[in-house]
Amino acid sequence: MGPAGPAYRENEIGQNKTDSGRNRQSLAITCKQGQFGRRYLSRRQPLPLIKIKRLAWIATFATLSGAALPAAAEVSFTDRSQALPLRQSYEGEWNHYVGGGVAVLDCNDDGLPDFFAAGGAAPSRLFVNTSGKSGDISFAEHPIASLSEVTGAYPIDIDGDDILDLVVLQDGPNTLLRGEGQCNFTAAPTAWGFQAGSEWTTSFSATFEAGQSWPTLAFGNYVDETNPDGPFEACDKNYLLRPAARSFGTRIPLEPGFCALSMLFSDWQRNGVPDLRVSNDRQYYVRNGREQMWHMTPLAEYTEAEGWPVMKLWGMGIASRDITGDGLPEVVLTSMGDQTLQLNMGKGVMKNAPYATGTYSSVPYNGDDGRASTGWHAEFGDINNDGRDDLFIAKGNVEQMPSNAIHDPNNLLIQQADGSFVEKGGVTGVGTTERSRGAAVVDLNKDGLLDLLVVNRRAPLEIWQNTTAETGHWLAIDLRDAGPNSRAIGAFVELRLPDGRIQTQEHTVGGGHASGEASPLHFGLGAAEQVELRVIWPDGQTSDWARTATNLILRVSRDARPTLLLAEEP
Repeated sequence: MGPAGPAYRENEIGQNKTDSGRNRQSLAITCKQGQFGRRYLSRRQPLPLIKIKRLAWIATFATLSGAALPAAAEVSFTDRSQALPLRQSYEGEWNHYVGGGVAVLDCNDDGLPDFFAAGGAAPSRLFVNTSGKSGDISFAEHPIASLSEVTGAYPIDIDGDDILDLVVLQDGPNTLLRGEGQCNFTAAPTAWGFQAGSEWTTSFSATFEAGQSWPTLAFGNYVDETNPDGPFEACDKNYLLRPAARSFGTRIPLEPGFCALSMLFSDWQRNGVPDLRVSNDRQYYVRNGREQMWHMTPLAEYTEAEGWPVMKLWGMGIASRDITGDGLPEVVLTSMGDQTLQLNMGKGVMKNAPYATGTYSSVPYNGDDGRASTGWHAEFGDINNDGRDDLFIAKGNVEQMPSNAIHDPNNLLIQQADGSFVEKGGVTGVGTTERSRGAAVVDLNKDGLLDLLVVNRRAPLEIWQNTTAETGHWLAIDLRDAGPNSRAIGAFVELRLPDGRIQTQEHTVGGGHASGEASPLHFGLGAAEQVELRVIWPDGQTSDWARTATNLILRVSRDARPTLLLAEEP
């Protein structure tokens, strides 16, 4: 990992003012350095503030000189799959060819990420993180309600109590599990008014629409199993659940549906209004199928006249991240064949990246099988903390589809200084050839390095610990907001580096393939020992830039007081 910063360092925060018509607010930040510190994020047992200062006001930041990025570290991973106490895999027949997700969340407030893994026809399980101070990753099974035919799951705080709940996708009625603390979950109360449906659900996303006290939930469904003429051209409709006071209203159909395998609410145009992107499996829509983008107000699909061209692919997963530095999120779409990186050109225009970018990953990179790859979960993350986001893609044949590669290695694409990506899955060992499905790129032991969880069909779940040496600096941001949207879904976090470059991440729920995370937003920062931070909150209010050290995990919350709180453990 990168060099350690001080446990306590003065930071600065700018005074409230109006800038470009936005109401600017200060940040309240509690920070804890580096590895572990199991109390650092506990909402029930707040970290004692050993040193607290009211900090000086600044309006600009021009004192830090730019620093060159370090040479790219040789990426290294160690297999920690034995850290699980038992085998966990995604099982089942044709109704579980798709799905196989994992939900990552800190369900017991100890600062370490736990996870819930879908099992399909096999049991789904909850694993609690027991990683010790040695840094080696380990987990223990924790009891959870037995659920059948689970395809995936996503964590989100639905009722605004600052305890994460679980949205569980199933082939059959979906389930909402209310978080009770200490990794205990119960079925959602009847008062929530949740209509579970009975479809074969394979994708999900959520957002908080303006003025609403509860989230809007989108469920994407696959084939209509009741259609006697199926499965071809028998895609089911998708559904939207909008809140009605402190419950959910009647399900709103989103049709036509084209066998959705990934959905993502995103403010992709940076206009303050999220839209819903849906990636669809073309295998089942022989005629008229397409990728979709939905306006929420009024509820309608984007059209070609609006600049949304008809796009057809065997859509499996969505990954989103600003990788060009202009503040607009790019998108990767996984598929059977090309994995498509779309560059956000602004004004609602997306453009496919040149082939030389190195993200298409059309065929396996090892062996002599030249048949098409099958991509599922995709996720960005800075693996070596050099300040450039990398890309992990889980790969695997649907089952034994003869047109596609049978032994299809996962991709670990490391971004280079020129913006291209180089394959490192083989040399790091993470390019296994099981039928992978869902995944997570997340810091499992809080050492500032992103690790990997990979769910496999009919093969054990994989855990890969990032053991890369001589990496750059990093910063992890855990957002909190007052009111019902406790995790600030829809916020944008911006970090300004000493050389003036700005990194941007949007806090979303959805995307990937049947997998979601409620973890701190991780930024790799290269040689930067200090950066500036600000948050554009979901309602458009924007904090002033605040200077902070790096190699920290920060809890950032919106507060009326213009203070920045820093603390260290005794």
